[in-house]
Amino acid sequence: MIDLIDQIAKARRELGTRGDARTVLLRRTYDATPEDVWDACTKPERLARWLGPVEGDLRLGGRFQVEGNAGGEILRCDAPNLLAVSWVFGENPATNTSEVVVTLSPASGGTTEFQLEHVAVDVDPEHWAKFGPGAVGIGWDLSLLGLAAHLAKEESTLAPEELLQTPEALEFIKRSGHAWGAAHEAAGASPEEAAGARDRTVAVYTGAE
Repeated sequence: MIDLIDQIAKARRELGTRGDARTVLLRRTYDATPEDVWDACTKPERLARWLGPVEGDLRLGGRFQVEGNAGGEILRCDAPNLLAVSWVFGENPATNTSEVVVTLSPASGGTTEFQLEHVAVDVDPEHWAKFGPGAVGIGWDLSLLGLAAHLAKEESTLAPEELLQTPEALEFIKRSGHAWGAAHEAAGASPEEAAGARDRTVAVYTGAE
């Protein structure tokens, strides 16, 4: 089975801006070709195995919905290198719309450099102050962990809700929260601000709140 804790160190996490929007960025390498990673990120039957069941018109300009998660429109689709989608979470697109951009680049030995940038179009300042980047960052860490297991053909036989309650998964969430707290502080947040947001976010993800 894939080593959950080892996966934390495989990703680089950064915060940035694009215009007036905050961005959350993850970079990591997958031991698979860009074509295989692209296929895993765009085929419904494979998306269901690491992100969640997806319905909709999965082509440029089409709309999609991830079960129990966000939906949106496919904005760019340049196989096998770039996928950009709008990301609408909740029932109010005016305040809950962001953008997710996935970039794939070939790396040495037939591997793939994977980059995911989540661009928040309209972030509630109170929500950011309370939870910081980990609110979306931990979620993406968990998703990319699922993608790693899928690509390695080492997926868990547990249901997602059961898997998230295992000691290994809870430890993964805590370490992910600390990694995003460090990225938050590196981007200019005070140690107290970063730690507070980190602890509140981890509490939500682990069910301690």
